[in-house]
Amino acid sequence: MAYDVVVIGSGPGGYVCAIKAAQLGMKVAVVEKRETFGGTCLNIGCIPSKALLHASEMLAEAEHSFDTLGIEVGKPKANLTKMMAHKDTTVNANVSGVAFLFKKNKIDSFRGTGKILGPGLVGVTDSEGLMQEIETTNIVIATGSDVAGIPGVPVDIDEKVIVSSTGALSLDKVPEKLVVVGGGVIGLELGSVWARLGSKVTVVEYLDSILGGMDGEVSKQFQRMLGKQGFEFKLGAKVTGVEKAKKGAKVTFEPVKGGAAETIEADVVLIATGRSPYTDGLGLKEQDIAMDRGRVKTDGHCRTNVPGIYAIGDVTVGPMLAHKAEDEGIAVAEMMAGQKGHVNYDVIPGVVYTSPEVASVGKTEEQLKAEGVAYKVGKFPFTANGRARAMLHTDGFVKMLADKETDRVLGVHILGFGAGEMIHEAAVLMEFGGSAEDLARTCHAHPTMSEAVREAALATFFKPIHI
Repeated sequence: MAYDVVVIGSGPGGYVCAIKAAQLGMKVAVVEKRETFGGTCLNIGCIPSKALLHASEMLAEAEHSFDTLGIEVGKPKANLTKMMAHKDTTVNANVSGVAFLFKKNKIDSFRGTGKILGPGLVGVTDSEGLMQEIETTNIVIATGSDVAGIPGVPVDIDEKVIVSSTGALSLDKVPEKLVVVGGGVIGLELGSVWARLGSKVTVVEYLDSILGGMDGEVSKQFQRMLGKQGFEFKLGAKVTGVEKAKKGAKVTFEPVKGGAAETIEADVVLIATGRSPYTDGLGLKEQDIAMDRGRVKTDGHCRTNVPGIYAIGDVTVGPMLAHKAEDEGIAVAEMMAGQKGHVNYDVIPGVVYTSPEVASVGKTEEQLKAEGVAYKVGKFPFTANGRARAMLHTDGFVKMLADKETDRVLGVHILGFGAGEMIHEAAVLMEFGGSAEDLARTCHAHPTMSEAVREAALATFFKPIHI
């Protein structure tokens, strides 16, 4: 049987692409090497981490806020077994949901490792080493990414003592000391989980700040908040070795700008130094598919240099975010159907699901300065927001950046409770080319946390009301 499209990989980009293509009338097949659909995100990434983040956050609420709110429940206690069971139930519900959607949309699935054998031909090798060939008009590479190690430093990740994000989601006990190598999103989220459960967390980061490309002001304030939560930071530190010790493991690092090396010991070391595109065994070199520093090279429409072969998500340039992959998947399906699929890469929000959350869309202040763009800034703190006071969530602020002449919003950054939900108001505004005044003149329900976003907009184009 010949297909209109074969999607290799069933992560957020792959499964969304497959469903959209089927909705548009195409005959679709998906190749997946895992036993379950959903890729890294649903199985060992976004979804299970958010389940543990929420559970541990509820524990922290009970420990630190309930008494102030007049709720007496006694001393709360974490049951790690039940917490992990909640995580597993959440994962199972999501991956089963994707399987249901495939069945509903009459999408065929092939279990095994996919390889492009030529234009319009995909081979699928099963667990026994047998290959089946599938004919298709279009091929979409959606194989995602894998854990990246520490550049130049060999590390034996056993997922018990020295772990990746995968192992950090399944520890059988709370480590007394946890060292996180990498101060990015993954390291800070998983570090937050175990810090709330009782671990002493130390973050070792090569850069002088956490969260890499995030707005500098947000990064500094957020680091202070994590410090109050018990995090310790070793910034500007180059890791030179990670190895097991008699008990646990040890991490050796030295100052990037020069100085004496230092070694710290831990019960568990989490390697959270990013991810790398998963392209091994796909047959890309054999088919002369162009690459760009380890990623599949595409044009502005997710097309590779080989007609009929597309690539989306983490294997291509851009932020390694599930929703970026989903948008690309939809756009590719539309293009294959003869429509005008499009992704606006300037309006892709990013969220760090810690407590408080960090959310951002558009340009940072540092980027605007580097680009020589004249801009204005409006800020509003949650300490002046009535709903935030009522919920004891006054940490953080909203920061809005707009063009100095046109008032068009160029970037919005939120540090605070529920930031990941509030950021979409800014994303919609920016998608339509809106100004700070447009948002400021839009009525917001009271009392809500979102009023802080409106106040930041007021502060950007004129003056805020409540400070």
